[in-house]
Amino acid sequence: MMIFWIIIALLLSVAMLIVAVPLWRGGAKNNVVERDAANLEIFRDQMTEMDADLRNGLLTQAMHEQGKQELQSRLLDEVEHVPSDGKAITSNPFKTLALVLTFVLPITVIGIYLLVGNRHAILQQESAVSADAELKLLQEKVTGNPDDAESLLLLARTYTDMTRYQEAAQSYEKLTQMVPNEAQLWADYADVLSMASGKTLLGKATLLLDKALALDPDNFKALALSGSAAMERGDYAVTVRLWEKLVKMIPKENENVKMVEAGIQHARELMAQKGDKPALAKGNTPSAKKKDSAVQAGKEAISGIVTLSEALKARTNPDDTVFVLVRASAGPKMPLAIVRKQVRDLPYKFTLDDSTAMSPEMKVSNFDQVVVIARVSKSGNAMAQAGDLHGMSAVIKPGSKGLKLSIDKIAP
Repeated sequence: MMIFWIIIALLLSVAMLIVAVPLWRGGAKNNVVERDAANLEIFRDQMTEMDADLRNGLLTQAMHEQGKQELQSRLLDEVEHVPSDGKAITSNPFKTLALVLTFVLPITVIGIYLLVGNRHAILQQESAVSADAELKLLQEKVTGNPDDAESLLLLARTYTDMTRYQEAAQSYEKLTQMVPNEAQLWADYADVLSMASGKTLLGKATLLLDKALALDPDNFKALALSGSAAMERGDYAVTVRLWEKLVKMIPKENENVKMVEAGIQHARELMAQKGDKPALAKGNTPSAKKKDSAVQAGKEAISGIVTLSEALKARTNPDDTVFVLVRASAGPKMPLAIVRKQVRDLPYKFTLDDSTAMSPEMKVSNFDQVVVIARVSKSGNAMAQAGDLHGMSAVIKPGSKGLKLSIDKIAP
């Protein structure tokens, strides 16, 4: 940032030299001298005419002398007095203008920049450069000392923050071999592995979560992700059991309590159903769906564009995580479809459909009325947190196109 201001100072200095120096040196023309010379010339012409009139008898000698005295008197009134060196005493307004511009121009330019310029653009670029430099140092440190678990953990978290999930997963794999009895490492490993594997918690990620819970049955992240994995594979009883334990660990005033409770209720409803028929809230029941126009398979896709409000850009960094999701307008608050991007990707043209569903039973096509939400998460956590930036659409039907969603609010 200091380099930026130094460059600005140099550019302003060059501009002032170009503008002010010519004004200072140019000066005002000696108009007084020119005017006096003109008056003298007029006096000579008039005296010549009076002499001619005297010779031709048009003027008497007395009239000639009187006219001559009047001309001399008028000339003395009009001609400026000059100092002994012969130079007229005149002011130079151009020098005054040069001095004014020297102070006013820089203040005006800097004021306009601070008012309408993006003061954070340089900081963001410097932050990105700094992050890359820190990453390189960590990589070199881990390479030089592969048994340094602390540096390896920092490297894994850095990869995660930069959404380089495959490399983060490789780092966590090494960490769990070095520190096999730390439940949080296994849960974090499962999390980044799911992101690197298309956002699925099935397969190896589930086994990693089982290992985390075996080490610490009360690990918050492992409980949350294990419940989601159970929901994904259709084991709703396990989801209810894990999330009921999870909800007791969350402070009552935290808004995430309602989200988890809604997920538990939905899992219970799914347990009561036969096959893969979804349990829907009032207004989204199967009977209501029959009365309304049903969403045909493949036509449930919702598309549009997400933008970030100009007023909130200063609160974000290019690497901040952005979630765009669909959820039912009434009933369970669990996302029906979700994509994950970064602030650098905005404005982002999205399409959300059953292919981006979090589970087969929770699909966009199973609901008649939904809302689309876009959220910037500093933590990278899919669960909403205080301070997140967000925007939400009106209630729409699946299949809606051309939505314009602006992230313009701050979560309390």
